[in-house]
Amino acid sequence: MNLIEKEQQLIHQLKQMKRVLIALSGGVDSTYLAKMAYIALGENAIAVTIENEFIPKREVEEAYVLAKKIGIPHKQVYLDALSNENISANPADRCFFCKTHLFTHLMQIAKNLNIETIIDGSNLDDMQDYRPGLKALYTLGIRSPLKEIGFSKKEIRERSKAHDLPTWDKPSFSCLASRIPYNERITREKLQQIDHAEQFLFELGLKQFRVRHHGVVARIEVLPEDFPRILANYQTIVEKLKALGFQYVTLDLEGYRTGSLNRQLIGIKE
Repeated sequence: MNLIEKEQQLIHQLKQMKRVLIALSGGVDSTYLAKMAYIALGENAIAVTIENEFIPKREVEEAYVLAKKIGIPHKQVYLDALSNENISANPADRCFFCKTHLFTHLMQIAKNLNIETIIDGSNLDDMQDYRPGLKALYTLGIRSPLKEIGFSKKEIRERSKAHDLPTWDKPSFSCLASRIPYNERITREKLQQIDHAEQFLFELGLKQFRVRHHGVVARIEVLPEDFPRILANYQTIVEKLKALGFQYVTLDLEGYRTGSLNRQLIGIKE
């Protein structure tokens, strides 16, 4: 099956669902899924974006712009994740509790809208890392059409470009809580430190990066090819991050890699 045939199969599957609610983060996967759902179902596809301290404001604003570009009906709702102790305590399976909290809320919204099916943008590549959140989706009966049809991230980017979606080359993003080592409590102060630090790096022109929060230490991960940009601006970066409350600012010489904090979970299986 070629990629266009795979996309047609996706549209057919979405049509069979009649009415859907899409969890729209504004990332590559959920944006493509929202586009396909709107092609398949029109006004019977509704996108919902959750706003909370775990998500930078720029991501929420971008989701609004993307939904408008696609034409899909869109709602933004605030959900306080830190009020849930299973999330704020930051255990190794935090993502399970976070996804359960988030999608249980989306299920209530869907019920109020008389929508039976909720879909998310999980894809085949998500199966390659420690992702306890996937278990939550399965438990709650959330559908992941991209994973079910067999789309990889590369294929989603390719088809996103074909549909003129600006997210086709957008760097991967994960919630700000993923910057804090497991079993270290998540607080609004820490999340704000991370958010402001990453916004500063974003404004410097960096695209794929993370600021990992290790107490008084900020550990910056960027692609190795971006090391020169960091070093050229190291004084202003240090000044900014120290002003945010960090005492030490470091550059990780291994560079950016997704899920780097999962190394502490060796031996833990989902």
